[in-house]
Amino acid sequence: MSTHPSLIARYGKDEAPALARLNPFVEQLLSHRSVRAYLGTPVSDDALATIIAAAQSAASSSNLNLWSVVAVRDPARRGRLSELVGNQAHVREAPLQLVWLADLARLRQIARTLERPSEGLDYTEMFVTAVIDAALAAQNAAAAAESIGLGTVYIGGMRNQPEAVAELLGLPPETFAVFGMCVGHPDPAHPAAVKPRPPQHVVLHHERYSNDAQQTGLDAYDRNMADFYAEQQMNVRGTWRLHSAKRVSGAESLSGRDRLVEALHALGFKLK
Repeated sequence: MSTHPSLIARYGKDEAPALARLNPFVEQLLSHRSVRAYLGTPVSDDALATIIAAAQSAASSSNLNLWSVVAVRDPARRGRLSELVGNQAHVREAPLQLVWLADLARLRQIARTLERPSEGLDYTEMFVTAVIDAALAAQNAAAAAESIGLGTVYIGGMRNQPEAVAELLGLPPETFAVFGMCVGHPDPAHPAAVKPRPPQHVVLHHERYSNDAQQTGLDAYDRNMADFYAEQQMNVRGTWRLHSAKRVSGAESLSGRDRLVEALHALGFKLK
């Protein structure tokens, strides 16, 4: 049995589970952190090819491959993306931005070329499948990037103004930027920390979902996150639960994403 230091960072010393199996790959996953400070060193073509090979090795529903990714290196385009996602400086400063797409356009074109019907793509199921495919591919990519010494952070702000992102990147109808991902060499002068997660019994249910079983774990998580906020000198008022509740309080807290269905229709998705 082993309790890795990253487990203590992830769960706190009182909630860290002892693992029966531990290997270098799992240790790498346990050590994941969101990197928001980068050196100016470019990400090489070989490194990008490695990242995409890992992404394409993720599971894909029915092998439909309903995702694409746009690699953005141009400083001006990264700067504009930074503006569109809420002026996040690391989007501008990271040498590589990967914009992960739910992509129904490719299969629509394939069906059109084969003179086959494609009404199935009009249903919400296919959009959800494309989002899942993109997420699975991106997580493989993030793990691969970290394995070769790079850092990453996901950028959900790509959904703030999806039509503007689509125009900037020249996206065809029925493609949607699910999220971005900064990629680069972490700046050692600004090291990132492992962010705590809730105890396992908050998210792990046995046989049937249980709300009651989560409560003691959420209490512990509030305490753990309070310590994290203090250590990182983050200006967060109140508990994690209060902070999270504020994030879902209403349309005004969604940074423009309250109009996502409207935006998706504008981008050509039928969503029946």
